[in-house]
Amino acid sequence: MEKNFKRTLVTTALPYANGPVHIGHLAGVYVPADIYTRYLRLKGEDVILIGGSDEHGVPITIKARNEGVTPQDIVDRYHGIIKKSFEEFGISFDIYSRTTSEIHHKTASEFFRKLYDEGKFIEKTSAQYYDEEAGQFLADRYITGTCPHCKNENAYGDQCEACGTSLNATDLINPKSTISGSVPVLKDTKHWYLPLDQHEAFLREWILEGHKEWKTNVYGQCKSWLDMGLQPRAVSRDIDWGVPVPVEGAEGKVLYVWFDAPIGYISNTKELMPDKWELYWKDKETKLVHFIGKDNIVFHCIVFPAMLKAEGSFILPENVPANEFLNLEGDKISTSRNWAVWLHEYLVDFPGKQDVLRYVLTANAPETKDNDFTWRDFQARNNNELVAILGNFINRSIVLTHKYFEGKVPVAGEFTEYDNATIAEFASVKEEIEKLLQNYRFRDALKEAMNLARIGNKYLADTEPWKLAKTDMARVSTILNIALQISANLAIAFEPFLPFSAAKLRKMLNMTECDWSRLGEMNILAEGAAINAPELLFEKIEDAAIEAQIQRLQETKAANEQKAKKANPIAENIDFEDFLKLDIRVGTVLECTKVPKADKLLMFKIDDGLGGRTIVSGIAKHYAPEDLVGKQVCFIANLAPRKIKGIESQGMILSAEDFVNNRLVVTTTNSEVSPGSEVK
Repeated sequence: MEKNFKRTLVTTALPYANGPVHIGHLAGVYVPADIYTRYLRLKGEDVILIGGSDEHGVPITIKARNEGVTPQDIVDRYHGIIKKSFEEFGISFDIYSRTTSEIHHKTASEFFRKLYDEGKFIEKTSAQYYDEEAGQFLADRYITGTCPHCKNENAYGDQCEACGTSLNATDLINPKSTISGSVPVLKDTKHWYLPLDQHEAFLREWILEGHKEWKTNVYGQCKSWLDMGLQPRAVSRDIDWGVPVPVEGAEGKVLYVWFDAPIGYISNTKELMPDKWELYWKDKETKLVHFIGKDNIVFHCIVFPAMLKAEGSFILPENVPANEFLNLEGDKISTSRNWAVWLHEYLVDFPGKQDVLRYVLTANAPETKDNDFTWRDFQARNNNELVAILGNFINRSIVLTHKYFEGKVPVAGEFTEYDNATIAEFASVKEEIEKLLQNYRFRDALKEAMNLARIGNKYLADTEPWKLAKTDMARVSTILNIALQISANLAIAFEPFLPFSAAKLRKMLNMTECDWSRLGEMNILAEGAAINAPELLFEKIEDAAIEAQIQRLQETKAANEQKAKKANPIAENIDFEDFLKLDIRVGTVLECTKVPKADKLLMFKIDDGLGGRTIVSGIAKHYAPEDLVGKQVCFIANLAPRKIKGIESQGMILSAEDFVNNRLVVTTTNSEVSPGSEVK
């Protein structure tokens, strides 16, 4: 049974500020949260949407070290990109802040200190890897070594990315520090732990008995974790980037990012409304809803509630409607592989088409299982649904009104049986869409809204007012009145989903208000009211625009495949005497020309210190002939001569095959030597 609340607090997972936002984030978290919040606002309810950037943690320090900048430089850059992208995309946050803010550091410190003072943590001393050369403990990502499972020599201390196995740093064979390259030593360090096991009975009752209405993917993952048994979890770690642990003797330790980040919801609310924030976090008549992806279910359903329960004064989430993952063109979205559609790039490539992406991501929302985004589907949904159904109906309704009734809402006369049947289909629409939105079924709710446009489109196609205009203007007047009332309904129904298009439609219809309570009514527009000139709500997306995006992804895939290449296995061992048989010399290129009718071949005239020789080499695709004249190259001098394209080749020029970049690089010396010098 649905509880009645006075207000709703909606939070969105804090995107990690070491990269931009992509469509997976949008589909999983931000679009559904925005739809839900806009819907509640449309109903006139008290609701706030809280967001912000997660700016602490090891990956940010690694990125900063790799780029030779500070962690603050990294988070400033990406926080700015993310915030601007959200604003342009229409995610209607009441506040979008960050975890490096002063108010967040203060809030997180006070939260920790209250639990610490009340004895809610346990202290443990354990041995962790320490870099004596760098003088610091090493986070798991700062340690590499050989994976004990697949023997990958570049596994990290928390996971082997070659075989996917989760690891502890102490599992690695031959571990080394990525900071100094030295071999780390084990050293004792003290940390504080949240004893999740002590909250297990409460969590089991609260989730498994009290929230059976949660989505099956959320409920199932929580049950699995609870059935395995909960263990204490460290809330501090030894790095210098984050919220300092506010305890004497804890220098060099910060709050673990998983503990610090969700407190960002609280600190951001404080920043938004310093005098009223407790009403949204501590009043039992507030409904708290977390929108997250499935990788954050445990943190928001088990860990964060345990933190709030331990603190004692906060409400707990009423629902956590987590989505599954969105794939891209059949492959998992990956930031490290650049396999993504980045929001800030989309906004540049498709200006003014925010609602097209919102529509496609909602229509394909991974609500119960992983789903796939493809550029062809994006184009088809735009052209065949937004343009051909919704946009076409609106445009015809307004164009015909201007053509036959001087741009004023015509009078509705007597309704036919077909008119009444069409109107009847709108009678229950408000109740249907509400039920779906309240149960976080945004994909089905959007389908209901689009069905209204289908009904309108069919109504105009069936009644053909442009033909009746020759004989029965009274009938045309009624038809267009109904069409415009349907249009007004669409302006309301699509407001949560397509806010830019809904606003444009309301402007065309001269609707001064957008009242959710009137959805389903067929007298929203007054007879005789003026409407504005028609504008296209949507435009066709041409093949060229889609092919450009597909080409970009293909180039990304090709680049990733190149990076993933490994060197060929080492050939079988040979005797040293066999190597000594090779006479490798250094020669100077006197002439270099292309071999006629042979795309791959170059002919070299070499000064070998012994009167000169000719060598034919298959490197024409990697070098222009003029680039090699004057250079010194290494060549095998004692190969038996061989005729190639009628030219006697007297040796072989040595080249290195760069298998990652798919190119050949001639082998030379660091400094100039006398032609004929032997390579030993």
